[in-house]
Amino acid sequence: MKKVYLCMSTDIIQTGHINVIEKAAELGEVTVGVLSDKYVAMYEKYPILPLEERMRIIQNIKGVSKVVVQNDIYYDEIIRELKPDIVIHGDNWTDGYQKAVRDRVIEVLAEWGGELIEIPYYKSSNLHLFENAMSESRGLPEVRRQVLRRKICSGEVFKVMVAYDGLSALLVEKTSIEKDGERRQFDGIWISSLCDSTAKGKPDIELVDLTSRLNSVNDIMEVTTKPIIFDADTGGLVEHFVYNIKTLERMGVSAVIIEDKIGLKRNSLLGNDVEQHQDSIEHFCEKIREGKKAIGSSAFMLIARIESLILDQGVDDALERAKAYVEAGADGIMIHSRAKSPDEIFEFADRFRETDKDTAIVVVPTTYNQVRESEFKEHKINVVIYANHMLRAAFPAMQKVVTSVLENERCYEASQDCMSIKDILSLVPVE
Repeated sequence: MKKVYLCMSTDIIQTGHINVIEKAAELGEVTVGVLSDKYVAMYEKYPILPLEERMRIIQNIKGVSKVVVQNDIYYDEIIRELKPDIVIHGDNWTDGYQKAVRDRVIEVLAEWGGELIEIPYYKSSNLHLFENAMSESRGLPEVRRQVLRRKICSGEVFKVMVAYDGLSALLVEKTSIEKDGERRQFDGIWISSLCDSTAKGKPDIELVDLTSRLNSVNDIMEVTTKPIIFDADTGGLVEHFVYNIKTLERMGVSAVIIEDKIGLKRNSLLGNDVEQHQDSIEHFCEKIREGKKAIGSSAFMLIARIESLILDQGVDDALERAKAYVEAGADGIMIHSRAKSPDEIFEFADRFRETDKDTAIVVVPTTYNQVRESEFKEHKINVVIYANHMLRAAFPAMQKVVTSVLENERCYEASQDCMSIKDILSLVPVE
């Protein structure tokens, strides 16, 4: 009997998938490679069902003899291992980013005379109803939180981009590119106190109250499905923090980051040029413990941000604090730095990992922006937050337009730097 191989990645089993499996079973013994979560996320949304559950579902479909994990979008490794006589696929991958995958399959199969069989792609007329339901479910708070947890545990870098209103959040949600045979997109959204404050014309000193900031959370939740990480500054008084974290959890936030400073909050990148004071380990641990007690969801993350490097206290102090904060219940450690070199960040991460292999490490490479995500992964860093770039990009563009109107006493020249009216009207369609 011939060996037949096909790959599946879906959360939804539809008629088209059954057709492919039935055809494969007619040709021989069927092995299905289930694409791992990491690689599904590279060209689709992060799967709602984890790999183990998707494998179990497919294993129980009539006609499937064996289920294996496919750990790459490209089939090279798995089909070289299995050496199937036939690889079967729908005919919907002859162009776009999947064409490169198809070409490689044909090339590898030629090594032993294997055959690629493509059958007409069939999409159920009612599939859009299920897809819409799945899309809506991805926006549910608990689904977002599970995605954040699972992606961090996968060992891959969780890429987070800032958003400060519904429009910027839509950009983060929808933007993706195709490169090297994969689809790249952001994994999560950062709601920054700096950007939230600046967008409201206020200084970044914890002046904007939580009620106002929750309006931003609500606007962003409404138009996105990605996990949201909320910048809660110092968290305020312990007695207030326990209520505020409950509110943020109820609003749908996936994780909260609080920093170990006290007194009037000043932006960390100002360093010792302004007066800033670091909290005591004991007091900040109490805030973490009380915050964790207040949280209802096991998937909701409380992340402790360490300011030791910002305030020139050194890596040793940062490591001492990290150990204490994790023992107090922190789900992750954000290590912040204003240095232009990543050396102290990498030193912290490497030394922290000597004794703690599991706790998430979060970085914000605003100043050491030359570092690629692959380098962070090498140092076992889990989350990379691009914390302020959307607002920093928007302001110069707006400034250029208003200056042009003043200089020319008309808007003709400025229009060259603007979207068309048609495009802006269709940017957020009425559905």
